[in-house]
Amino acid sequence: MAEKSITGHRNAVDRVLAAQGFALDLPGLGRVHLPRPEQLAYYGALGALAAAEIIEWPVAVVLATGHWLVQNQHNRVAHQIGEALEDA
Repeated sequence: MAEKSITGHRNAVDRVLAAQGFALDLPGLGRVHLPRPEQLAYYGALGALAAAEIIEWPVAVVLATGHWLVQNQHNRVAHQIGEALEDA
């Protein structure tokens, strides 16, 4: 019964992480992972603001990097929760 619970927790974590984005198979590039549409909109808005010279390019890059790091940390926390549930 405990093994079934561990598998269930692992599957739940995998589903949460899979919902963080999607992937496209592009010719010549292979499988490309893309963030969720609202995250793409965020990056696009930063690019548009920088292109319109409303914000400087280095500021846009720092903001985009910070956003990516926060998302990466979220994924790491999800993995740690899954591992903790497996050990319980």
